[in-house]
Amino acid sequence: MDTSEANDDTLGIEVILPDGGKPAPCCPHGPTLLFEKVGKGGEKGRRFYACSACRDRKDCKFFQWEDEKVSEARVLAREAENQSKRPPFTQQEYCKRFRKFASLPLDEKKFCQDCQILLLPAEREAHSSHRSTAVTAAQLRRPSAMLRPLDNKKSNAQYLFTDRSSHFLLDTLAALGYKRVLCVGTPRLQELIKLRNLEQSHEPMKSLLLDIDFRYAQFYSRDEFCHYNMFNHHFFDGEASSAILQAFLTEADGEKVVMVADPPFGGLVKPLANSFSLISQTWGKLQSSDNSNSDMPMMWIFPYFFEPRILECFPSFTMLDYQVDYDNHPLYKHGKTGRKQSPVRLFTNISPRDVVLPKEEGYRFCSVCQRFVWSLNRHCTKCNVCPSKDGREWKHCSVCEKCVKPSWRHCQSCSRCALPDHLCGLTEGKEGCFNCGSLKHKRKACPVKDTHRVSRHRPGAKSGAKNVSHRHVFKAKGKRKSGAARRAKKMAALSV
Repeated sequence: MDTSEANDDTLGIEVILPDGGKPAPCCPHGPTLLFEKVGKGGEKGRRFYACSACRDRKDCKFFQWEDEKVSEARVLAREAENQSKRPPFTQQEYCKRFRKFASLPLDEKKFCQDCQILLLPAEREAHSSHRSTAVTAAQLRRPSAMLRPLDNKKSNAQYLFTDRSSHFLLDTLAALGYKRVLCVGTPRLQELIKLRNLEQSHEPMKSLLLDIDFRYAQFYSRDEFCHYNMFNHHFFDGEASSAILQAFLTEADGEKVVMVADPPFGGLVKPLANSFSLISQTWGKLQSSDNSNSDMPMMWIFPYFFEPRILECFPSFTMLDYQVDYDNHPLYKHGKTGRKQSPVRLFTNISPRDVVLPKEEGYRFCSVCQRFVWSLNRHCTKCNVCPSKDGREWKHCSVCEKCVKPSWRHCQSCSRCALPDHLCGLTEGKEGCFNCGSLKHKRKACPVKDTHRVSRHRPGAKSGAKNVSHRHVFKAKGKRKSGAARRAKKMAALSV
């Protein structure tokens, strides 16, 4: 949302899930979501529709007030824009293209890197000025290695599992007896399942990939891929894709189904949980009367600090200690120590004791908690739990009567544990403005929003220009000020 549309009294935005009422307007990513501004004292503000998948208006500019009257011309213009953003081919056409491509001689198989598409002989002339590469049979089986990853953290970021995490997930699911894996935003897992089936070294498994990246339609049949938005449970191909999902969720011949989802970490938890619940409900309706009231087995892969929000939506879930890592993410790597290790975990409704974490990687079984935990996650006899969330060994605070992070200290003024350089007097979870700490406004309305509060409150921080935040600040068009002038302006703001 643009700052021009924000009210200074706005403290937050709340998503309103669809309740079967009037249909929401659509953007290129499917039906939009309804949001509501929340002001001081919890007052509800004006509601508006915005894109379900993109949280930044730069990525999807759709915005409409709920009570706004939209002209027919504007509706038609939107429909034309939505249509222009559709994939160049239908799923059926992609399948025909793939069959033709697979039958070509090896020296004629080309992939256009600029257009991210497999090229047929008749199309090469139109792509002659583009960068193209040869394609081997092995590469066709690993499309995630060919396609350029999308990297928008707030919408369609594609962080791809390492082989370590992919093999662990698949080995775990196979050991638990699952024969059908619904891969929601997990293309690497889909690839590994198909590769193992070709090797015939393991029990065959079936998989269905649901992903917002339509480029994967080039490599899979209609029964293996559906163009899908997990933020609004929208199938871009409509009823045809919905029917494919229902057929896949039908547990024929005792083939148990499990869902593995890896959403973008900048995504909103509430809409994701709603979509996963709808998939679970679909699964439940297709089961026998004995299992119709059960929940679909699920694994949701997300950073550990989202645990409260996920458990609020799915109380039956448990967060496991397993650290998921990614090939193309600079930070989310396994094997690092302390806070540098991957913060990504598995949230699941599968019994924690049944998910065996690898001993050789530093996991052990806690007989009291009845689950596998990280080696530094020591069981606390006072809390009667293995408390660590971030991979470090936590310590027990006798005053707070709970375990806290090792870097925290008990503050007598606040009557709670916090970082040594925290702002005293603020209640935990109600820190208010991220820049200055005020409870009266949020960062967007902060009078010193171009600065960062840690530069003023870190007692051990060095003096000088290095204390000034390096956040990106909106710059008005015009002559760029010198470095000295910019620093003087920021230091003046600090003294306000």
